[in-house]
Amino acid sequence: MAQASVSRQKVVIVGAGPVGSLAALYAAARGDHVEVYELRGDLRDPNTIPLNFTKSINLALSERGITAMRQSNREDIINRVLADAIPMHGRMIHGRDDGKLWDAAQAYDVHGRAINAVDRGTLNNALLDELEQTPNVQLFFNHKLTGADFQSNKAWFERRIPGDSSDAVTEIETTFDYLIGADGAHSASRYHMMKFARVDYQQEYIDTLWCEFRIPPSPTGDFLISPNHLHIWPGKEFMFIAIPSADKSFTCTLFAPAWYYEQLKTRSSQDLLELFDHNFPGVCPDLILPEALSEQFTTNPHLPLISLKCKPHHYGSSAVIVGDAAHAVLPFYGQGLNAGLEDIRILFSFLDQHGVYDESASPETRESARRAALQAYTNQRTADTHAINDLSKQNYLEMRWGVKSPLYKLRKSVEETLDRYVPSLGWQTQYARVSFSNQRYSEVIQAVSRQGTLLGLGIGSALVSGLAAVGILMWKFPDRFSLTSVLRTSWQSARGLWTKAF
Repeated sequence: MAQASVSRQKVVIVGAGPVGSLAALYAAARGDHVEVYELRGDLRDPNTIPLNFTKSINLALSERGITAMRQSNREDIINRVLADAIPMHGRMIHGRDDGKLWDAAQAYDVHGRAINAVDRGTLNNALLDELEQTPNVQLFFNHKLTGADFQSNKAWFERRIPGDSSDAVTEIETTFDYLIGADGAHSASRYHMMKFARVDYQQEYIDTLWCEFRIPPSPTGDFLISPNHLHIWPGKEFMFIAIPSADKSFTCTLFAPAWYYEQLKTRSSQDLLELFDHNFPGVCPDLILPEALSEQFTTNPHLPLISLKCKPHHYGSSAVIVGDAAHAVLPFYGQGLNAGLEDIRILFSFLDQHGVYDESASPETRESARRAALQAYTNQRTADTHAINDLSKQNYLEMRWGVKSPLYKLRKSVEETLDRYVPSLGWQTQYARVSFSNQRYSEVIQAVSRQGTLLGLGIGSALVSGLAAVGILMWKFPDRFSLTSVLRTSWQSARGLWTKAF
């Protein structure tokens, strides 16, 4: 996209992850002078330690994130990312019955759409490489936000020199027209914004920890299990999942209550293997060798899961928070990244709509327009980010238990049948609406609720009609239809249909 001839505003962005980097590209494309500050070193350096101290490389990129990246008008970036992406067309559920291992695929979408397992480094590197080549963008790594005044529009950063063991730090001051905080769940931007804005803030750590494992490639260098599925070993209180990586390995995660981890830490390696064999059959030794499983459980950190909601997402005309800084969500819908990237698309759509980038506008008019745009962004986005927060919590229950439920399978089957054969009804599963559309998250909840009500009424009507028919038959032909025979016949028919369907 051609750069504008005049730099209209100065934008400071805190955080150089995917969300902050995309925000910088959007602002730069509109002619703003952009400064990006990152607490860590250059994220393209493999020696840079992630903030959560893990080397997880998998992200799930779906329609919302792809749309947001495409609207940056830098087609090479999305092509570069998707070239190495691995499409996942559904879940693969694993279990064991009567001593025999089994797996069952559940497609995400009747139309064959897929979510994409993408390499975190590939995504972030593509964005940062593009920023580095953009003349009106400056990147500052190893800079920690230590203060911000959103009335005088100033921010202060501590600069640390990599490899310097001294305690000496250099503080720099920068000014801005507005600041975008994209610095994660423990956001310094949000912390400083809350000194100025009356922010309603809710933070929750769920009683679940996670630990990372790795399924290596096969001896021949191929995937050990299907690469086009998200693999799930569900349990009532915990689950184990595996997501494919470009190097033919799988990045795996154990999600379990804190007490489960404490119990495992006090037991022997043999106990760990037995517990895995009981709860996640087929993982060890078929996919992960016992020695590797024990080492990874001991070595890799056991980390908490945080979710947060806040409102507003901005202050006046000078600050706005996006991504995890505004709405950290649990990872069970794969929407954390996608929601953050979508934030940027929606934020700049409001800035455009309100005339912030009108070349004829005076600085005062532009500031007023920016204030209105940020308020409109908060008004819309808060409802949607709260909605995906709730949906992500609910999906944890579905993934670790609901995927095996007959009721879940029945509803999924009915909704997908209507979507496939009667598309004019606009009937879709909740998953399809979230992952394969750009429908607002809050509208997804409303639509799914309506579908559930209609589905319940339909099933209820069918049951009432069936009971009425049985009653009429028993009344007209009492010698041929006893209550016992009718119930027996109905049960046998229902069981036959159920078995055939599932």
